[in-house]
Amino acid sequence: MTDWAGRTAAEIAAAVRGRRATPREVAQAHLDRIARLDGRIGAFRRVRAEAALAEADEVGARSDLTGLPLAGVPVAVKDNLAVRGESVRVGSAATPDTPAGADHVTVARLRAAGAVVVGLTNVPELCVFGTTEGVHGTARNPWDPARSAGGSSGGSAAAVAAGMVPLALGNDGMGSLRIPAANCGLVTVKPGHGVVPAGIGEGDWFGLAENGPLATTVEDARLMLTVLADAALPSREDPGSLRIAASLRSPLAGVGASRPYAGAVREAAGVLMRAGHQVRRADPPYPASLSTSALVHWAAGTSVDARDLDRRLLARRTRVHAALGRPFVARVRTGAARERVRARLEPFFDAYDVLLTPALARRSPEAGPWHERGWLRNVVVNSSYTPFTPPWNMTGWPALVVPFGTLPSGAPCAVQLVGLPGAEATLLELAGRIEELRPWRRTAPTA
Repeated sequence: MTDWAGRTAAEIAAAVRGRRATPREVAQAHLDRIARLDGRIGAFRRVRAEAALAEADEVGARSDLTGLPLAGVPVAVKDNLAVRGESVRVGSAATPDTPAGADHVTVARLRAAGAVVVGLTNVPELCVFGTTEGVHGTARNPWDPARSAGGSSGGSAAAVAAGMVPLALGNDGMGSLRIPAANCGLVTVKPGHGVVPAGIGEGDWFGLAENGPLATTVEDARLMLTVLADAALPSREDPGSLRIAASLRSPLAGVGASRPYAGAVREAAGVLMRAGHQVRRADPPYPASLSTSALVHWAAGTSVDARDLDRRLLARRTRVHAALGRPFVARVRTGAARERVRARLEPFFDAYDVLLTPALARRSPEAGPWHERGWLRNVVVNSSYTPFTPPWNMTGWPALVVPFGTLPSGAPCAVQLVGLPGAEATLLELAGRIEELRPWRRTAPTA
């Protein structure tokens, strides 16, 4: 085998550890694929071709190569996390073009595990919105290039879905991992608070934002999460029969799941029942104030991130979002609203181990210059297709997205699994069972 692009991270790492492939040839195969495809996809803000090959040679020369969990695996990094020697632009013209002096801790952990950083991926300005476009490019869904890849980890998701890298690092403040993963047919986990170091922006959006993996298989997602957490996930050899609540109720009043996403939940519930789990239709008691609280936290987090930037260089939608959040920063910082959400939802999980919901309400909007459009139009479009993700940032609990079925366009559909703190391993086990019983095509037909 000579073309390693499109292989899983687990396959690549095993081949490199077994000396059946070198890190350089693996990196070169992926760089070649990026050069061929990314002009149409727009996943990368910066491709580190020479640096990546040099890093690959360093990995190949390591004395501990045979013990590296990500030996020679090419990875992409979302452009709001520091990569040594590269600037962190966060999708904006207002951020400095100054090289970072050190890796973010998650990037350092990936490199220590043998990964090779091939590039930095596109994001919407300050990672605010659920579509990815701006002064550094537009990230398109490789399965349906007329549509946005989603956001804010849209470039990372597009890179993985197109086979340009087997793994990518992203983060999630209101759904920013799960939204693009659902659009692009990927597996992702927004870990619970404290499982993976955050250190995102100026304050992690008051603890809402978490770093996590984007992958094409459950095995790869588990592997990368283990590296990011720097700890083995709890093992449950026989989870037994789990109590799963299946819900189509939208947390946002007036916004319901479209037929494909509702159908995916019903079919996934059937798959899990046949796998021996107890599945019941039950709706979480989302607080009536949830949507307002989420919007206030979202805007306040943007206000903090924009505080020291030249507002004249920010897009209008970003300026408006930050201005609206400014008066609420002190209130949000107390954490009282998030505690009320947790208190309201915790009793529901006394009766159920896992919640199954649609990942999205509908497919992503068309790819285009959303950064040039008004704030209200952006917020309405974002909210109408992503209502199922924000509650679990407000609680700080783990949530996973796994592909399930297809949309009428042929692009992937997806469902979301949610659990209490510490449930990451359980969610991955359920996702693995879904993958076993309802496997999906891993890579978009972009070639």
